[in-house]
Amino acid sequence: MKFFIKKLITLIITLLLISFLTFAAFSIIPGDAALSRLGKDASPVQVEALREEMGLNDPLPERYIRWIGGVAAGDFGDSYRYEGTSVSSLLKDRLPVTVLLSVISLIIILVFSVPLGIAGARHAGEWSDVLTNQLTQIMMAVPPFFLGMILTYVFGLILHFFQPGQFTLPSENFTESVKYLFFPALAIALPKIAMVVKFLRGSVLSEMNKDYVRTAFSKGNTKTGVLYGHILKNALIPVITFLAMVIAEILAGSIIVEQVFSVPGIGRLLITSISNRDYPVVQAIVLYITAVVVIINFIVDTLYQFLDPRVKTS
Repeated sequence: MKFFIKKLITLIITLLLISFLTFAAFSIIPGDAALSRLGKDASPVQVEALREEMGLNDPLPERYIRWIGGVAAGDFGDSYRYEGTSVSSLLKDRLPVTVLLSVISLIIILVFSVPLGIAGARHAGEWSDVLTNQLTQIMMAVPPFFLGMILTYVFGLILHFFQPGQFTLPSENFTESVKYLFFPALAIALPKIAMVVKFLRGSVLSEMNKDYVRTAFSKGNTKTGVLYGHILKNALIPVITFLAMVIAEILAGSIIVEQVFSVPGIGRLLITSISNRDYPVVQAIVLYITAVVVIINFIVDTLYQFLDPRVKTS
């Protein structure tokens, strides 16, 4: 119970610290949100009046307390760019798209990486393992945005499996949305698959040389029985840490890939909001990303204790 309480306190402190640093950073960087909203032709009187209306002239601590109090009540304020539109409604529209993209990416990663990683360890040194190693090296070297461009050209413009730029929201047509998102998800997943395969293969091979494996074989267990009954459980512990980082990354929004495929998700909204100095939206998205990372780390720390009783998290 102490572990959960400590982790919960750490989670809350981390979120508060990140939220304050983010809020402070966008308050001191050059530029004026009021001027950005009104345009360069606005008079100083108009800009000052809008600054007063937006509360930008208030002291930083006062503005932060007002904002974080609203966040605690589920109110992230109103967007500067989309007048009269709340930040919560913008996130509500974009978040399901990013989450769906993340889920598809994660399914692709798990379906391919785990079997390939195990197969690579079982057949280490054989031609299939050498071929897999070469392919994973290539895939790790290719950035997702370049893969996205290739997939768009081949499957979008040549084969017409999807229409680039013509994304359908899940609420309108879920099947068409999944069909479109499969290709950006593939662009995200392929480099991650290569990383997980190499990581899992190395972890399994490392475990194979340990004493408990020799003991298991001496008791008459088959290679398959030892692999799945003993080795894999221990080999997965470091892999889960890496997978947690992958999950946090894709859930936080794959910014470049969303731009390439014109997917209206969190990442694309973040870029637009930064360029328009839409601070309330940026602060809300950064807080969301922080929450995702911290919560997933908390879940992973908890999983450690179930996977291996020897692991004690202090």
